[in-house]
Amino acid sequence: MNVTAVAHDPVSFASPLLVLGCCEGKFADDALVAAMNVKLEGILASLFESGEFTGKLNSTMLIHTYGRLAAERLLLVGLGKRNELNLEKVRQAAGSAAKAVCSSRVPRFASLLHRPASSLPRAIDASLEGYLLGNYRFDVYKTQNMNEPLLEEMVMLARDESERGVMEKAVSDCMTVCNAVHFARDLVSQPGNVATPAYLANRAIDMAGRCGITCRVLEREEMESLSMEGILSVAKGSHNSPRFIILEYMTDVPKKRPVVLVGKGVTFDSGGISLKPREGMERMKDDMAGAAAVMGAMAAAAGLRLPLNIVGLIPVVENMPGGGAYKPGDVVRTMSGKTVEIVNTDAEGRMILADSLHYAQRYRPAALVDLATLTGACLVALGTIASGVMGNDSALIRTLMSAGESTGERLWELPLWDEYGELLKSDIADMKNSGGSHAGTISAAWFLQRHVGKTKWAHIDIAGTAWEEKGRPYNPKGATGVGVRLLVEYLQKTYCR
Repeated sequence: MNVTAVAHDPVSFASPLLVLGCCEGKFADDALVAAMNVKLEGILASLFESGEFTGKLNSTMLIHTYGRLAAERLLLVGLGKRNELNLEKVRQAAGSAAKAVCSSRVPRFASLLHRPASSLPRAIDASLEGYLLGNYRFDVYKTQNMNEPLLEEMVMLARDESERGVMEKAVSDCMTVCNAVHFARDLVSQPGNVATPAYLANRAIDMAGRCGITCRVLEREEMESLSMEGILSVAKGSHNSPRFIILEYMTDVPKKRPVVLVGKGVTFDSGGISLKPREGMERMKDDMAGAAAVMGAMAAAAGLRLPLNIVGLIPVVENMPGGGAYKPGDVVRTMSGKTVEIVNTDAEGRMILADSLHYAQRYRPAALVDLATLTGACLVALGTIASGVMGNDSALIRTLMSAGESTGERLWELPLWDEYGELLKSDIADMKNSGGSHAGTISAAWFLQRHVGKTKWAHIDIAGTAWEEKGRPYNPKGATGVGVRLLVEYLQKTYCR
C-alpha cells in the first residue's frame, strides 16, 4: 500500500472515503467530530443519540456524505472510551478500519483515525501499523476467487506542515518495519514442501543482499566440524539437510558488542519418532516462526539503519521419523560438550537452540535473546494472548516486557528457579531433553539456560502467538509475524534512544 502525508483541511479534502476515529461518549466532546456533524447537518449526532454508532472499540459504520463533505463516504471507526485510549487500541481500530475500507472497494482513501488519539506520542505510528498489518493476505497458491481487494493508496491527513513532517518520518519507518513483518508472515505461511532448510537459507541470503547484511550459511560438513550434534541429531531423519544461518549487521562502531538474536527454525515438525497426533499436524510448518522473526527483525534493523551491531543465528532443520532418525534413549553430546539423554524426539527445538546459544558465546554478546515456538505448554499457560519470557537477567526481561506493551506483542514472565532443574535429571547423561508434562515451558527454558554461559539472556516462547486461528483486527488469520516489532522496539528502546 502506498502511503502519503498531506496537510489539509479534512472537510475540504476530496477523497472516495475518509476514515474518522471516534471515542465513546458525547460526539460534541471532539471538536473535529462536531465540525463534521455540522457539515453533515446533524447526521453524526443522530447516530450517537440513537445508539446506532457509539464509538465502541473496533466498531465501524459507513455513511455517504452526498456532497456535504468533499469526501464521498465517511467511515466512522470506534476507539472506545477516551480515558482508556492507548496505542494498542489505536492499532486495533486501524486494523478494523482496513477491513472495512477493503469491503467498500474504494481505490484510495484518507485517514483521520489518529486525530482523537493525538495526545498519545506515537498515535500516528500505531494507526499506520494497524492499517499496514491489517492489509495483509497470503494467497500465493490460490488460483480461484482472486478478486478480494487489498488497500492500494492511503493519505494521512495532517493539521499543518509540522505534523506532516512527523508523519512522513513515521510513514517511512513504519513501512520498513511492517514490510519486515509481512516478510516473516510469508515465510511462516509457506508450506513445508516449499519452506525446506535450503529454502530458508536462500531467502536469508536474498534478504541479506537487499539489506546490506552479511550472511553465511553452514552446511552439514561444517556443522560436523564444529560438533553441532544437537542440530545434526534432529536432522538425521530427514532427506533435507540442515542449515545454520549466520546474519551479521555491523555498523561503523565495530568495537560495540553485538546483540545476538537466535531463532528456532524447524521447517516442519512431525515430532520425529515421538510422532505427533495427526490432528493439527499441518500447522507444524509454523515451527520456524522464531527463525522468521529474527530474519524479519534483522531486515527491519538494517532498513532503519539502527546504530548498533546485531547478529542473527538461525538453526534450520526438518524433524522427521526416517530410518536414521534420532531415538528416545539416545545420548547426544551438544556443541558445549554437555550430554543429553533423549526421552522425547518431539523436544527437538531445545536441542538445536542449545548449539546455537553456545555458538553465540564467540560474539561476547551484550545481550542474547532467543525466540522459539518451543512448547505446547506455553499455549496451555498463556493461550494466544501473550508469549512467555524467562531468563537470567531481570533488567533485560523488564525491557523486553516494556517493548511488548508498546507493540501489543505482550510478554509474561515465568519463573526459572533452580528447583525446576530436578525435572531434567538423567541417570546416564548431564540432563534429559524433556521433563515431562509438568512445567513444560519452564523446564525447556531451564535446559536452554545450561547453554548460555554468563551472558545476559532471555528466552521468548511464541508457541501460542505465532499463529492466529480466527483473525484479529490487525492480525488476519494465519501467521502473525510475532517478534519482529517486539525485537525492533527492544533494540531501539535499549540502544538507540
